[in-house]
Amino acid sequence: MLKDLNNISINCQSSIKISDGLTIYFDPYNIKEKINNADYIFITHSHWDHFDLDSINNLVNEKTIIIGPSSVIEKLDSNYKTLEVKPENIYNLNNISFMTVPAYNIDKEYHPKDAGYVGYIVTLNNVTYYIAGDTDVLDELKVIKADVIFLPVGGTYTMTREEAVDLANTIKPKYAVPIHYGLAVGDELDAKYFVNNIDKEIESKIFY
Repeated sequence: MLKDLNNISINCQSSIKISDGLTIYFDPYNIKEKINNADYIFITHSHWDHFDLDSINNLVNEKTIIIGPSSVIEKLDSNYKTLEVKPENIYNLNNISFMTVPAYNIDKEYHPKDAGYVGYIVTLNNVTYYIAGDTDVLDELKVIKADVIFLPVGGTYTMTREEAVDLANTIKPKYAVPIHYGLAVGDELDAKYFVNNIDKEIESKIFY
């Protein structure tokens, strides 16, 4: 069982790296150095702050598999190894399993449901991680079970910090991490609000 968050790093926005035997990136953005160490790259949707081809090219190697919905996969040429996904499905690869969950807006049009954008629930070495993507709070998300969750807190395009707190308290993970602030909308105050207002038994950390 995960005892800390030392295997996780976030450089900005929703650009998350998880290392635990495998090296996995979610929505890599603003990766400036050629690292080329990704086993898997998960993309939630095709907006510029989540799908950054320059960052992807600095991470991929000959074995990397890029995972994303059709709006992402259609922007990648045949040189990449890819897996197209749809919401609410289970996928098993050689050394990892994951589920896709819906990610969309309810009362705004930035992320329509019919676009097929996704969040991910990834199980790695018996630890389950939920990466929400850009979404409002949905009924489908309230039944998620995960050890570590990453929720957007910046509002405008996603759930607000208050809504993120409520969702974290509903899911009741071991750890909850605020993301998606400080670039287009939101700031560190939103992250601090999230950390200070979730239930005390849920551990949290501000990464950036």
